[in-house]
Amino acid sequence: MTPGEFLLGPFLDYGFMGRAMVGCVALSLGACPLGVLLVLRRMSLVGDAMSHAILPGAAVGFLIAGFSLFAMTIGGIVTGLLVAGLAGIVSRYTPLREDASFAAFYLASLGIGVLLVSVHGSNVDLLHVLFGTVLALDDPAILLIASIATVTMLLLALVYRPLVAECFDPQFLRAVGGGGGVVHMAFVALVVLNLVGGFQALGTLMVVGIMMLPATASRFWSSTVTGQMIISCLIGLISSYVGLLMSFHQNLPASPAIILSASVIYALSVLVGRIDSVFVRSIQLRHHP
Repeated sequence: MTPGEFLLGPFLDYGFMGRAMVGCVALSLGACPLGVLLVLRRMSLVGDAMSHAILPGAAVGFLIAGFSLFAMTIGGIVTGLLVAGLAGIVSRYTPLREDASFAAFYLASLGIGVLLVSVHGSNVDLLHVLFGTVLALDDPAILLIASIATVTMLLLALVYRPLVAECFDPQFLRAVGGGGGVVHMAFVALVVLNLVGGFQALGTLMVVGIMMLPATASRFWSSTVTGQMIISCLIGLISSYVGLLMSFHQNLPASPAIILSASVIYALSVLVGRIDSVFVRSIQLRHHP
């Protein structure tokens, strides 16, 4: 086998591998920039909470219509937005912080979702919902993920400045009448949409990895928000490609292979990234003890 056949053959010769890569490309372009904003807002764990919040709705859609893309998507969006709204209300009218209220609702949602799928489905069904079926993506699923990525990029372009401003000073938009609450809810809605689209490929447990790992790794390569968004997308694409390649040649589960690839890149970024990495800090300490 030539190097070209090893690196590109699976994607050119097997349709399911090509569709999986297209789906991961769309997911990376939509989800990774949102991960950067979650990191800037110190809401990294909220992404994890939201990924599990969509599980009950997806489970209800599965119980009603089986593995119906439409039913599971609508169910996931409804429960994701519901949990986001309830967590926001609790954090606004009680002393509880937003991340703590998200954690409480996410644990309840995860328990309900797993219970519903376990009681009315098989273990295989539960594994599909939790860990995804990226190698079984069909054209409607790819179209859904690509549509969500397109909407995400367009809306981010429209509200980029107020989103970034709110990351650094949440009170600023409220002070100048800039609609900070509307911007925040639009951002949360985009996160929910991308998690719902992503769980079709990577499952509810793994989708947050492709959103957060490239975003956190990009912090060590760029000091600007735009640069971090671009680098996070590149890391997401590389992780998807390497993970799918490992899955094909080593007969490994695709979703964990993708997330583990992103984890390796994150570890390398922490060690040798050009900004604030272990290597850079050790050099700075050596020159400026």
